[in-house]
Amino acid sequence: MKRIAAFVLLAVLILAGAIPTQAQRISPQQNARRSKKEIKHQQKLLKKANKKQAKAMKKYAKQQRKATARANKNLKRRKG
Repeated sequence: MKRIAAFVLLAVLILAGAIPTQAQRISPQQNARRSKKEIKHQQKLLKKANKKQAKAMKKYAKQQRKATARANKNLKRRKG
């Protein structure tokens, strides 16, 4: 049984390699379509990363404002 499976697998691999290279090529239109799709995907990922970074910067700025406010409040209490 294993011999038959191995033989069938070998035959499939040989036939797959025998496909002419002409049939494997893609047309310029398909290439352009794929390229546009990849560019769009990269832009989407970049936009998402930029949003995440902006959100993190806002959060950090808010933490700094709160820390400054707390420090000023504590300073006033000590002097007062």
